[in-house]
Amino acid sequence: MANPPLSQGVGYGIVIGLGFAFAFAMILTTFVLKRYNYELQTSEMFSTAGRTVKSGLVASAVVSSWTWAATLLQSSGVAYSYGVSGPFWYASGATVQIILFATIAIELKRRAPNAHTFLEVIRARYGAVTHCVFMVFGLFTNILVTSMLLTGGSAVVTSLTGVPTAAACFLLPIGVVLYTMFGGIKATFLTDYAHTVVILAILLMFAFVTYATNETLGSPSKVFDLLVKAAKAHPVEGNAGGSYLTMRSKEGAIFFVINIVGNFGTVFCDNGYYNKAIAASPVDALPGYIMGGLSWFAIPWLAATTMGLAALALEGNPVFPSYPNRMAPADVSAGLVLPTAAVAMMGKGGAVATLLLVFMAVTSAMSAELIAVSSIFTYDFYKTYINPSASGKQLINMSHVMVVGFAVAMAAWSTGLYYIGISMGYLYLLMGVIISSAVLPATLTLMWSKQNWWAATLTPPLGFACSLIAWLVTAKKQGGALTVATTGANNPMLAGNVVALLSPLIFIPILTYALGPQNYDWVSMKAIRKGDDHDLVAAAHLDPEQIPGERRHSIVEEEEEQAKLLKASKIARWMTVGMTLALLVLWPMPMYGSGYVFSKKFFTGWVVVGILWMFCSAFCVGLYPLWEGRKTSIHTLKAIFLDITGQKKPSKGLVTEATEGTDTPSEKVTEKVHVKE
Repeated sequence: MANPPLSQGVGYGIVIGLGFAFAFAMILTTFVLKRYNYELQTSEMFSTAGRTVKSGLVASAVVSSWTWAATLLQSSGVAYSYGVSGPFWYASGATVQIILFATIAIELKRRAPNAHTFLEVIRARYGAVTHCVFMVFGLFTNILVTSMLLTGGSAVVTSLTGVPTAAACFLLPIGVVLYTMFGGIKATFLTDYAHTVVILAILLMFAFVTYATNETLGSPSKVFDLLVKAAKAHPVEGNAGGSYLTMRSKEGAIFFVINIVGNFGTVFCDNGYYNKAIAASPVDALPGYIMGGLSWFAIPWLAATTMGLAALALEGNPVFPSYPNRMAPADVSAGLVLPTAAVAMMGKGGAVATLLLVFMAVTSAMSAELIAVSSIFTYDFYKTYINPSASGKQLINMSHVMVVGFAVAMAAWSTGLYYIGISMGYLYLLMGVIISSAVLPATLTLMWSKQNWWAATLTPPLGFACSLIAWLVTAKKQGGALTVATTGANNPMLAGNVVALLSPLIFIPILTYALGPQNYDWVSMKAIRKGDDHDLVAAAHLDPEQIPGERRHSIVEEEEEQAKLLKASKIARWMTVGMTLALLVLWPMPMYGSGYVFSKKFFTGWVVVGILWMFCSAFCVGLYPLWEGRKTSIHTLKAIFLDITGQKKPSKGLVTEATEGTDTPSEKVTEKVHVKE
């Protein structure tokens, strides 16, 4: 967009002002939880939220951290490039991993109940060398995801407000760093919830404007007519009949494969997802991830079916910012389809809504990355290799230092990427090439007792080398020279991604059976210990039994928990198989194979299903968490009211997992707690 629709002042206002508003709200929430619910910020609380988070919050956190800037921007870009198939391929190709991850989440909770990161589990089984290999791949994942968040987010902020890209890269993380430092993963869960609600509301508004109220579009029927017209003006190469209204799309299908492979890497190697699984209470991990995955599907599907297609439909209209020209490919790759369509339909209002949307997507996903990296450095690096007897205070300090350090480093790195011309779209296609070779060995560490040390340690670097060769050789052969454009083309990325994910299928069996399988007994994983927080508990004059996450479980309770997890693990395996088949084969493949071009009625139905699905998502991750947390919320509000009116100081009346659900939790708790006023 030549002239930004909003002023720089608005850009700075939203990026800095909203960041600080969220930070202040979270700091206040952390204070309230400590004063009235005894949620002391121990090192365990900081990185695991006391392992007591319920399924509704887990689902909204999964939706939030899986809704990157790329979810909204890249999916709209593929809709613009390939038509209706793009949004579907994006959504189904990235929902499956979350649903498959539910199985891993359950196994992690069964086999290593005290773990803080998935890397601790790898070290417990294979030792230090393997641990370091996976630490490198884990950090690569966090760096790539954060780079995508900041490059995509800053490109949108710059195009809408004219704020310099470098400034946007450094300012977007400020508020996130503040509230993550004060509130740890609990703050991440609560802000994730708030962000998800705002994102869903804005996307529903975009859908209603496009398909119901806009003067130029205003109905699925009009959008359909304009898409037919657009296909006549510039037919899509490789699509059935050159149409934008078909699932049969050659380039779309290539994107689908790249998308599936790359997203395996970013879910299964991103410690952020394991953090959420660890923080969930044992019975809530499975429903949380399944609800989260299915709720998330609607977000890229509807966002891109709305905004990507609206951009195509409006291109021939003078309201379009680049009229009479089409959007430049560089702008599409930078993720500017959605903001351009929003400005074309709603002017300045559309620009503000997009800015809010992108701010929410970037900051919520970034807080998950900050926690992921800080827990890797704190537990896997500092506590393991530098100071094994670290106290709770030292662990918390290390977590804080890493949150700030990583944010500053990533802001500088993303600014550098911008200046050398690497966009969000390029990073999105590249991520699988770099990290997907670690997916299978990491998964089998929890799922297969035979995988030996050699297979676990050597497979990721070998797969990485093979994927780099496949990617660069294909780019050189097809493009002649290695440039950003030739290496970023679909075919080289496809080759690199597929080799990265599938080469371990060759390396793991060969190394395992050639050098002798390990018959692992799963015992060393159970030996992982929680952080030692007695210094923090003693300093706060609290009884450890009453701090969430510090209460000791009896042997009977632990056995009950294991039985529930075993049952959940069986359910998870069947559900993942069924849903994977439905989303990747039964629904899309007949439509792809038949080359069906949508009729007007079918297209209308397609849009209506998307909007209804989004309402279901809003119920699952917007209303359900409020219902689940109603007792704690009522108790806390009551305690605040009594405290403010001077009727009762907070000294008892604690709601914990142990007491919740009883009629008068306050009476159950003894008077031996004295809060330091």
